[in-house]
Parts: sequence; C-alpha cells; structure tokens
Amino acid sequence: MSDDLSDGWFDPASSTFGDRVTGAREASGMSQKQLAKRLGVKLATLQNWEEDLSEPRANKLQMLAGLLNVSLTWLLEGIGDGIPAPSEGEPIGDDVKDILAELRALKARANKTANRLGALEKKLAAVARESGLG
Repeated sequence: MSDDLSDGWFDPASSTFGDRVTGAREASGMSQKQLAKRLGVKLATLQNWEEDLSEPRANKLQMLAGLLNVSLTWLLEGIGDGIPAPSEGEPIGDDVKDILAELRALKARANKTANRLGALEKKLAAVARESGLG
C-alpha cells in the first residue's frame, strides 16, 4: 500500500453516495442540521441520503454539490473533484493503513453482496409472478 491515503480515498468501487455526502459535509465543517437547512430539506431527508436509504432529486443534488464544493460527478460516482484525503497534512501509521484497507475491502464485498441480493430478489419476484404465486 502507498504511503498516502489518497490511493483509494473515496474509491468509487468501495464508497457509496452516502459516504461521499458525509465525507464532504464533514470536510466542509457543517453539521447535518446546518446542511439540511441550507438545502431546504428535513434533517431526516439528509440523514437518509447519508445512510444510502434514498437519494436527492436532481435540483437538490446540484445544490448539494455546490454547497459541499465538490463536483456532481464525484458525488454520484466518486470520480472528479472531491475532497482532499486526510493524509495530505499528516502521515498515518501502517496499522491504520491496514485497518483502512481491510475496511474498504469489506465494504466493497458488502456492496457487491447487496447488489447480488437485489438482483436475486427481482428474479424471485419475476418467477413468483410467472408461476402465479405473487
């Protein structure tokens, strides 16, 4: 692993939209309540975005990127202008790097598993409809 966290920092394969919203909000120094107020949404709505339970509509998405000073592409896909990696000021130890690497790997596997579960649920629902069970 390299000496700096920027390799894989908010990697598109392992970070979610909610991860990037949370990270950018924290990097901007805003609380959830402050950001929700500036966006004109309920606190619960922003919390659902950060927890990947829902996503904003296009107009709020554009406002969100602007308020957080990140590109829309970075918010959606993790590609483009995002937030700087925390190691740009301080080096981190190998033990922390190892933990972060393992967390990223586990999160990527969890996301892959969640996507597979969703696909299987759709397939099951289709089979149930065809056989008259649903």
